[in-house]
Amino acid sequence: MPDLPTPANFVNRPSLPSALPALLALDLTLILIAWGGAFWLRFNLDVPDEFVAMAWGSAVYAVFGYVAGMLGLGVYRQVWRYIGLPELRRMVLAIFAGAVLTAVVVLMLRIENFPRSVLLLHPLIVVTLLAAVRAVWRTMFERQSRDTVGQSILIVGSLSDASTALRALKGARQWHPLGIVSPIAAERGLSLQNIRVLGGVDELNDISKAVGASTALIASPPGSAERRAVLLQAPDADLVLLTLPRPDTWLRGEVAGPRHIELDDLLGRDPVQLDVQGLSELLSGQTVLVTGAGGSIGSELCRQIARFGVARLVCVDVSEYAIYQLEQELREAHPQMQGLYYTANVREAERLLAIARLHRPAVVFHAAAYKHVPLMESLNEIEALRTNVVGTLNSARVAGAVGAARFVLISTDKAVNPTNVMGASKRLAEMVMQSVATEYAGTRFVAVRFGNVLGSSGSVVPLFTAQIARGGPLTVTHPDIVRYFMTIPEAAQLVLQAGLVGQTGQIFVLDMGEPVKILELAKILIRLSGKTEQDIPVVFTGLRPGEKLYEELLANGETTEPTPHPKLYVAKTNSTGNVNPEALSQSITDLGVEPSAPSLRAWLQSQVPEYAAR
Repeated sequence: MPDLPTPANFVNRPSLPSALPALLALDLTLILIAWGGAFWLRFNLDVPDEFVAMAWGSAVYAVFGYVAGMLGLGVYRQVWRYIGLPELRRMVLAIFAGAVLTAVVVLMLRIENFPRSVLLLHPLIVVTLLAAVRAVWRTMFERQSRDTVGQSILIVGSLSDASTALRALKGARQWHPLGIVSPIAAERGLSLQNIRVLGGVDELNDISKAVGASTALIASPPGSAERRAVLLQAPDADLVLLTLPRPDTWLRGEVAGPRHIELDDLLGRDPVQLDVQGLSELLSGQTVLVTGAGGSIGSELCRQIARFGVARLVCVDVSEYAIYQLEQELREAHPQMQGLYYTANVREAERLLAIARLHRPAVVFHAAAYKHVPLMESLNEIEALRTNVVGTLNSARVAGAVGAARFVLISTDKAVNPTNVMGASKRLAEMVMQSVATEYAGTRFVAVRFGNVLGSSGSVVPLFTAQIARGGPLTVTHPDIVRYFMTIPEAAQLVLQAGLVGQTGQIFVLDMGEPVKILELAKILIRLSGKTEQDIPVVFTGLRPGEKLYEELLANGETTEPTPHPKLYVAKTNSTGNVNPEALSQSITDLGVEPSAPSLRAWLQSQVPEYAAR
């Protein structure tokens, strides 16, 4: 790794290129030629003898003025091979400054009979000559680069998107753009930087074969229809797909150039803008408790919370292995933070209360839950109630009992008009949270609903990935089934933001973007693996018990209200959580360890009227 510049070597290092003498010599020659040319044009190509002597005698003033202007404005710090409009503008400004200096010197010396029109003609000629030489130099460099590059590449996107991609590739000798594939029909046949639009996305396969391209750079924005269409077209052309890194990764120095496309790119979601100052005031130096800390959302919450300099992070999870993995990761990433890792079950109120009394958390994030719909729909219904409902009751009351400032429940879109036990249990958990909120005025209780999270445990993406690894087939329940998706970091960050801005009893709905067809997701994953549907077939298995064709984020009759954050909304629910927590807990206990499915569902519907079992 090269040494970083210290104050001393930063000041003392050379500020101008080593080729400065040659550049100066060339520019001085051109300035002198332009000076003589200005006199020549002034006198209609026939300079009188007395003015010939004046021209060469006064040339030194022009040289002095222009060199001073060029050096002063840093023209010689520019790299000619990459020269563009910004560099040309700076050069024109420097020439103008040089012209002014030259004119001032000439006029102050009061040179007798000096033709003042020369002072106007000269900078125009200088601009023409210096710009022409630099343009020729860049053209020669680009031609040399094209002759030496090895790997050809197609740019996929509109001319506007392709322009951004070409700027990113400028000077990269390992890439040779062969053409542009644009989704806009009107752009076909046009050219950008001498690179022609060869056709549309639907012609990608034929184009790639015709020009011999093995790689395509997708310049279309993440989540766009054009990007998805390319992913569906590319395998038949046997193309390696690349995309440009996001600007935030450039700034962090994580990615130096084009990278392989990833599933996250399909969502097209902008990075979450957090209220960093507000979250720092909420979390910095505080004790934070996270239940379900070993899970997908819980562990990401812990990572995000640790960034804000908490004094103590109390992590609780029923899984020994999950909590061990989290401990190893956080100890290495945040050695200065005090992490405490408990294997405990949120269904055990006394154990949870003992942990909370010992550490007195200021904020509690409750992510512990059973969330797998089919698994909770049969044989395990009572477990969903015990963990999702009783566990939430215990966690919320513990937060209130120890005086936590905030309690945040992680809920789900499946709580809206639930058709399965898992969703109904989470809706009941929301109602329990709202009821407990009335008992503890000093604690803000909020819930956050969101949809599926890419890559979370038990989600469709890891399932499809495993099926692809086995050679298929990929199992999709229905060809029209759609789901909302977001990335794990985005979900965790929005949970933090909701915890900051939420008022007690509120249920937050996240902006999940556009829903994604699961069939399309399956096909794209196959293509990202380098296979086709002939290699990995997709089969339809039918909707599972309790499974919806379309997920909802709001129940019937609900509306939302905006918040200061563009991706957070407050749900206005019909129910305010008018349940008796003690009676509810006792009822779940009375159901027994092996209740009949019909009786359990009947009881659950009595508590959650909008629940309709399928």
